[in-house]
Amino acid sequence: MTLQSNLEQVLSTNTFVVTAEVGPPKGCNPEIIKKKAEMLRESAHAFNVTDNQTAVVRLSSLAGSCILLDEGLEPILQMSCRDRNRIALQSDVLGAAARGIKNILCITGDHQSMGNHPQARGVFDVDSIQLLQMIKTMRDDGLFQSGDEIKAGTPNVFLGAAANPFAGPFEYRVDRLEKKIDAGAAFIQTQSVYNIEKFTTWLDEVTSRGLDKKVHILAGITPLKSLKMTERMKSHVPGVDLPDDLYERMKQAKQPQAEGYQIALELIHEVKKLKSIHGIHLTALFWEEIIPSLVKEAQLMNQTP
Repeated sequence: MTLQSNLEQVLSTNTFVVTAEVGPPKGCNPEIIKKKAEMLRESAHAFNVTDNQTAVVRLSSLAGSCILLDEGLEPILQMSCRDRNRIALQSDVLGAAARGIKNILCITGDHQSMGNHPQARGVFDVDSIQLLQMIKTMRDDGLFQSGDEIKAGTPNVFLGAAANPFAGPFEYRVDRLEKKIDAGAAFIQTQSVYNIEKFTTWLDEVTSRGLDKKVHILAGITPLKSLKMTERMKSHVPGVDLPDDLYERMKQAKQPQAEGYQIALELIHEVKKLKSIHGIHLTALFWEEIIPSLVKEAQLMNQTP
């Protein structure tokens, strides 16, 4: 398969990659995404468009990705298994490819009980590993999951997945990563990294199995905007490991936003030292305005590992 997306091309040159998250609005105003696109244009190589993140209804990731394309930015379409069965998922893959979307990130999705429609019925017809395999088969073999032939153009997309180095049981985290790689993931974006020591332990196991040679790993960085956000990340977001010392720094800070920015900058510098890391995935959680200065100060763009 020839290199198609900018993300794939940049990763292939051993350049330290930056991806950033663009959160769609709780409404249909496209100008919100357009403004974010203009603000972030020079700050990342590609941009994740989330798929009803935390099970909260927002503008669809497919529509948001199309808006980014129209603005001249490369989207990473997030596809969640929570809300669609295999028929709808495959249909959306074809639609995305038809519109020129070249990167897809496959996730199982947050449970609907976490969102603003807890009474909704989750689909979960397939999980993220099965979704990866399904799209890979569509791309490489020209077949739908049913075995039927795709007759009018196969989706040549660059596949990615998420990984959580901190969720329990910890010993199964690398096993699950390996399954995603085997299923077709070529790049991985991790859960937000706050505990560098634990992240390094996970990465050591990844490296010992040679998985860092098979996939591009982007470490997740989420700046802490407030003490309230810090407390939520520490106690209420599954799979996040936020050490006590960082919590105390945010708790004692006279200017929590400034402290959160500084912590993010320090974490980026620590992550950049890790040889098996190929880039950073910035998740600013609707605080996107700090990304340009954070990227510039950390000297992230056009850097080699």
